[in-house]
Amino acid sequence: MARRPDEPLRGWMGVAGGWTLVGRGNETVANTQQSADGGLCETVHVALAERSYDIFIGAGQLATTAERMRALGTVSHAVVIADEAVAGYARQVQAACQSTMRADLLTVPSGEESKSIARVDQLWQDLLRLGADRKTCLVAVGGGVVGDLVGFVAATFTRGLRFCQIPTTLLSQVDSSVGGKTGVNLPQAKNMVGAFWQPSVVVIDTDTLHSLPEREYLSGMAEVIKYGMILDAELFERLERSVEALRRRDPSVLRSVIARCCELKAQVVAADERETTGLRAVLNYGHTFGHALEAVSGYGAMLHGEAVSIGMVCASRLAESLGRIDAELTQRQVRLLEAVGLPTRLPDLPHEELWRAMQHDKKVEHGRLRFVLPARMGHVELVPDIDASQVMAVLQASH
Repeated sequence: MARRPDEPLRGWMGVAGGWTLVGRGNETVANTQQSADGGLCETVHVALAERSYDIFIGAGQLATTAERMRALGTVSHAVVIADEAVAGYARQVQAACQSTMRADLLTVPSGEESKSIARVDQLWQDLLRLGADRKTCLVAVGGGVVGDLVGFVAATFTRGLRFCQIPTTLLSQVDSSVGGKTGVNLPQAKNMVGAFWQPSVVVIDTDTLHSLPEREYLSGMAEVIKYGMILDAELFERLERSVEALRRRDPSVLRSVIARCCELKAQVVAADERETTGLRAVLNYGHTFGHALEAVSGYGAMLHGEAVSIGMVCASRLAESLGRIDAELTQRQVRLLEAVGLPTRLPDLPHEELWRAMQHDKKVEHGRLRFVLPARMGHVELVPDIDASQVMAVLQASH
């Protein structure tokens, strides 16, 4: 079915320091079409003037890569850069591109360690060797690590190359592949060096999720649940009703849920592309705690979605301790997160180190840390002036 064509998103209204959906329009509603092989493909448009692009979502979409690349115009060379764990998918993409243009393939090691300046330098050298120029399009195949890395390389090589996102994990399909955030890690902090650089197209093939390890798949569910918490109470309720289908990776449910998440993110990005109004900060619900957990535990020890899952519970408990919500809202999150198989309890890590890691969060403003906290289901607010004692109390209660 089409994505609610009679009531697409229209805009936002700031409410008490937060943001609420108001009205409906046609900018980001997903359009469902039948592809050449008889399958269904949903298209979400990201409206950013001359930087606008489409997201194609459905089974069998890898085979459409050449068609999507041709639509970009003057692209005569594709460099596919993939996580080595999904080299098979990358070869499919390379073969599709070779039908219409020169296409090369590079792989990078799996894991957060690849999001480094050293790896960026290696890819710059590889692009020089391959003769990349302004008619080259980089194609990122893999999860969020590869998408962030390749996007940053695209933003910086020859001062800007086009790039295509082909995310193969649930987390990257609903989150990191959409919106143009790119970057690499520093040893002390995640995603501290980067650029806003929008992809030219995003191709989401839900078939790639069937080969995803269980832990990686479940990690992505944290971001899916996040969208319900921050923007769409109806989506959260649908997820509560669909746990079994989500656990078995039902294709039609996944296509619909992924499209809805992409709609929501597309609307946020269109309204606040470079995080200047505060709206885009809502997407970081759970991430202040989550990024600190990743940094202190050592990048790669805890998957991003696992850290965000725990981080959302911590953020909800913080809101609860401040009298912003009741305990039942926190418990609804805990029940859903645990039902899909995600962790909700804080691991045994030094609280002081977690607090120090939070000081590197990008929501720090004039030395003051701000948290994205829920006010009710489907609505969050950016709350300033949270002090260390309040956070420490939440950490203590979250084991």
